[in-house]
Amino acid sequence: MSRVLIIGAGGVGGVVTHKCAQATDVFTDICLASRTMAKCDRIARQLKRPIQTARVDADVPANVVRLIRRFKPDVVVNVALPYQDLSIMEACLATGTDYLDTANYEPPEKAKFEYRWQWAFRKRYEKAGLMALLGCGFDPGVSNVFCAYARKHCFDEIHTVDILDCNAGSHGHPFATNFNPEINIREISQRGKYWESGAWHDTAPLSVHQTFDFPDIGPREMYLMYHEELESLVRNIKGLRRIRFWMTFGEQYLTYLRVLQNVGLTRIDPVDYEGHKVVPLKFLKNLLPEPSSLGPNYTGKTNIGCLIEGLKNGRRRRVYLYNVCDHAACYREVKAQAISYTTGVPAAIGAILMVNKVWRRAGVHNVEEFDPDPFMEQLTRRGLPWVVREPRRGEYRIR
Repeated sequence: MSRVLIIGAGGVGGVVTHKCAQATDVFTDICLASRTMAKCDRIARQLKRPIQTARVDADVPANVVRLIRRFKPDVVVNVALPYQDLSIMEACLATGTDYLDTANYEPPEKAKFEYRWQWAFRKRYEKAGLMALLGCGFDPGVSNVFCAYARKHCFDEIHTVDILDCNAGSHGHPFATNFNPEINIREISQRGKYWESGAWHDTAPLSVHQTFDFPDIGPREMYLMYHEELESLVRNIKGLRRIRFWMTFGEQYLTYLRVLQNVGLTRIDPVDYEGHKVVPLKFLKNLLPEPSSLGPNYTGKTNIGCLIEGLKNGRRRRVYLYNVCDHAACYREVKAQAISYTTGVPAAIGAILMVNKVWRRAGVHNVEEFDPDPFMEQLTRRGLPWVVREPRRGEYRIR
């Protein structure tokens, strides 16, 4: 039986805590920590079993070290801000503790998503005999595992991957983001990027789009974006010729986003305001609804998956792996909307596989490097059932 420390008490942190608390056969002790104790205590009151809560400023490695030494976890699940990944990884090294996160490091001063800062820890983690598992949410995370599953069971060669992320839900607000507004807006306002024929190609933000008919949802407009799992999958899926990431947005959302950009509220550089330095996007974050508050009125579904093409026994094959998740059902179970749920459940599963030594290898790793079967089994068991579909001729085509 094991102990888990969860850092971050937003929507995803709440789901991870609920799911770890449900795993009574795995975790005897749970500690949820955040800069804001009230968030931790609110989540703790929702649970059927007691947990510990703590305050921590994860920007400072020494603070995290003290908390780890006090609680003595077997694994640290980092669902705090991506800016804090490196400080928490340092703290885990200093205390001899395994590490897991759901999003790669991003420097606060520049919207740049790369794994290189975290991959640079590889030799230090190997030498210490510790494991760091990166990107264990849904995308990245389950999307990577879907690719590994397809590689193992469906294909001899994978040639193309399109990762498709559709949220067809409605939260009732004119404008809101489903996870941290600061991180979300930085992500979708950067230039698009995809990999093809051995090279990276970039596009103007949200300039490439097309309609796709999502199972259980219907036609939605989806936009080409860059997402971090592309970087690791290019390295780990041999024979890949092209990989792209697509996400759906409604026209109302995009209209609000354009207005916010045009008036400068999405800027991440400090501006002077009445003698104070203010980052406009941080200010905007405090005006928008807290993502963890969206759940009570959220309706509709998400569909996230991978459309994969390649060869099997010398013949061309197409396979579509996906999950459909219902916002209202998620809220009934864990008081969270489906975006938080689909990110938090895989993080809990990753932690379970790590402490049970099912996934175990010293160093810094992405999830597609491990056997996908135990993870896929846990997905169904823990609330994210998946579908494998072989599309008919002309069905689910992407240009």
